[in-house]
Amino acid sequence: MQRILSTQLRAHVDETVTIAGWIHRRRLLKSVAFLIVRDAEGLSQVVVAEPDTRAQLEELPEESVVEVVATVTPNEQAPGGVELTGPKIRVLSAVTGPLPFELHRPAIGASLPTQLDHAALALRHPARRSALRVAAAATAGFRAALSEQRFVEIQTPKIVASATESGANVFALDYFGRPAYLAQSPQFYKQLMVGVFERVFEVGPVFRAEPSDTVRHLAQYTSLDAEMGFIEDHRDVMKALTRTLTVMMATITARARLATPRVPSEIPAVHFAEALRIAGAPADEPDLAPAHERALGEWALREHGSDFVYVTGYPMRKRPFYTHPDPADPAYSNGFDLLFRGLEIVTGGQRLHRYEDYVEALGRAGEPLEPYAGYLDGFRYGMPPHGGWAIGLERLVARLTGTANVREVTAFPRDLNRVVP
Repeated sequence: MQRILSTQLRAHVDETVTIAGWIHRRRLLKSVAFLIVRDAEGLSQVVVAEPDTRAQLEELPEESVVEVVATVTPNEQAPGGVELTGPKIRVLSAVTGPLPFELHRPAIGASLPTQLDHAALALRHPARRSALRVAAAATAGFRAALSEQRFVEIQTPKIVASATESGANVFALDYFGRPAYLAQSPQFYKQLMVGVFERVFEVGPVFRAEPSDTVRHLAQYTSLDAEMGFIEDHRDVMKALTRTLTVMMATITARARLATPRVPSEIPAVHFAEALRIAGAPADEPDLAPAHERALGEWALREHGSDFVYVTGYPMRKRPFYTHPDPADPAYSNGFDLLFRGLEIVTGGQRLHRYEDYVEALGRAGEPLEPYAGYLDGFRYGMPPHGGWAIGLERLVARLTGTANVREVTAFPRDLNRVVP
């Protein structure tokens, strides 16, 4: 008899079926016992009245893996409106030791470090598992949105020869006896691939050796990157990003059953100088602090009814060398951040595209050309005006689920203190 999932039971009322999963909870009452079985889709309630089956159940710890053959019986009080009666239970794998914490409660009672130490168990909890489903749906929506907009998915190296993109916050490694580094982003490669496909995207890990031990920082996270050619300026990039977010939110709602915020057809945008004023920050502030981002999020919701707000025109001194300056005021950039509920989740903008501009920009930064030779070839041989963005997946999911710490929505987080499990 073919196994079915918990979500399929309602279509098999009065039939004998096979389910399988983990023992989520046992309720051993005087006259009857209830077995709650958890599978990938949800929970099934099994009613155990037969003495031999009950005795078998009493010996099985929670999280043991079982197969159950039983009859589907209507019961509106049970999960999904049905329960399983007259069961025969076969043990597939029994738990051999005490659990470090229980999974059948609405929230795991253990501290976050304890949960992370026992990730193989903690990730089974419905709340933790639900967050990972949101991440999967967000990624699926990202791919769908960009494919719809004629982007081509690419894969770029995560081992690079020089730490050229963002300074010293890189992880060094021994690469067959010579130095190499883990890539901080696919930025250089996705720009070069604009010269191949015009529009490209990538879903992959990036590595930041920042000594930041905060609820919003990870040493390895998943970046949703895109780059597009033949643009007028950063506003074309923002338009494509807005469309992408719209599809992502719809996909998350459909696949992960999570209510998502409406993405306005035109997300409100404020220039950096105006953002400082709104946030009550000094006019000479070089960047937005977390408190400023929160203030801007509150402003966008109050004034525009939007959970999203673009901040454009960041000072050039705070942007990478490849950022295109604002032609009207070169002290500012054609770069932007997207804030979601008061947290920066996207960085993007227009890039330089002429070879001579790169030579000048690297010279101003005091950087030699030689380490950038392969990158500069893309511009030496002709590159259209282009730009792109990068979304931090874990930050997005944490904000969507109302989770305070990105580690709670990351399967196996890597940070300043953790490299296991």
